Amino acid sequence: MRPGAAAWVRRYSLVLTVFEVLAAAAAGAAVLVTHPGATPTTSLFWASVGLVVAWPVLLHASDAHAERVFGSGSDEYRAVGRAGFLLLAVAGFASYAADLDLSRALVVGAVPALTLGTLLGRFTARCTLRGLRAQGRCTKRVVVVGRGTAVLELVDRLRRQQFAGLEVVAACVTPDDRDRVARAAGVPVGGLDDVPALAARLGADTIAVTSASETAAQYLRALSWQLEGTGIELLVAPGLIEVAGPRLHIRPFEGLPLLSVEQPRFEGWQRVVKGGLDRAVAAVALVLLAPALLAIAVAVKVTSPGPVLYRQERVGVNGRCFTMLKFRSMVVDADRQVDGLQALNTSDGLLFKMRVDPRVTPVGQVLRRLSLDELPQLLNVLGGAMSLVGPRPPLPGEVARYDTSVSRRLLVKPGLTGLWQISGRSDLPWEEAVRLDLRYVENWSLAMDLLILVKTVRAVVSSAGAY
Repeated sequence: MRPGAAAWVRRYSLVLTVFEVLAAAAAGAAVLVTHPGATPTTSLFWASVGLVVAWPVLLHASDAHAERVFGSGSDEYRAVGRAGFLLLAVAGFASYAADLDLSRALVVGAVPALTLGTLLGRFTARCTLRGLRAQGRCTKRVVVVGRGTAVLELVDRLRRQQFAGLEVVAACVTPDDRDRVARAAGVPVGGLDDVPALAARLGADTIAVTSASETAAQYLRALSWQLEGTGIELLVAPGLIEVAGPRLHIRPFEGLPLLSVEQPRFEGWQRVVKGGLDRAVAAVALVLLAPALLAIAVAVKVTSPGPVLYRQERVGVNGRCFTMLKFRSMVVDADRQVDGLQALNTSDGLLFKMRVDPRVTPVGQVLRRLSLDELPQLLNVLGGAMSLVGPRPPLPGEVARYDTSVSRRLLVKPGLTGLWQISGRSDLPWEEAVRLDLRYVENWSLAMDLLILVKTVRAVVSSAGAY
């Protein structure tokens, strides 16, 4: 790792450690202050002091300070959760085994609260880090290796997802691909044998190898030997870009490690829980948002002739059609004006998009920017036709032109929000929007749903891609 990269990692970890020490001190002090007796016992006092030392130590031991978890993925949060569970187990066992007079406030209150506070602190730190990475700071310098097409695809993806903190500085490809990759990627290009020298010359600290025959076992083994002692990290794309998370496992067969890919699950207890949570949350949200919904309905009605709600046929799970509800944000005959506006369509796929659409009413512009026009879809969620999180609900005309792979979007219920919502919405190219929907379908989990819901709030506030 180059000195600059190592410096920001140390500073970032140090800031996190200081926060964790202060959080543990606050949790310990709260236990002592709220102790029902006149003065806390000696064991409780030292347990509270020990919390300040034990918490950051456990977090470091759980790899919550490993550089690879900073900024993306869920490993960081899982590491914090493991540390919290371990601290809870140690405190409970010590209290029982040594017959210590530890307050329930410490074991049952302070430790869970400390874990939750640390998770919130990590989330805030991650948001800050992603902002710095968007400015080109706190990044790794990456050399991408492989075949031309695979290299260009990975380069494009890394450049779009700046929050990952991987800055492409060079590429190494087969001889026939060198000119094409140099023109398209705009970075220095070398051969497959030039990787260590090119990385050293450009100060790269990461090598990302794409999946291709030229980069198979023998080549990867030799490359890993060449990188020994350099501090350069070696990353390998497995060729299963849209399959990730719980579905991938390394399984050894008589000493031969193989990558096991589990089949996606579209039924089971998690789906039952998801359906129950969808309807419960939708019901509560409709009750709490009733005054706002009424105010929006009045605003739509008095500012533009026509109905308050816009009803449109959409395609749901397994191809079943349903009527999707939205607050009307356009003039009444908007659908009939589409053909006359096709020349101004900015979409590169099956959708119709206009950044400045003359059919949108003044109130509709505000509703769209804040995604308030989508709120009536809570009724669709309550009725079971939609989910809180899922792929974008498609039109029948779009579905009629789907190929086999895109049709997999229909294996799950469409969502009020989804990966497309938190990744750019209308700014996304068609292929990217489809890829995100398929990624959700293939890798769905309750944890992913929760993360998407949290990120949706930020996407709505920023209004990115909303028009």
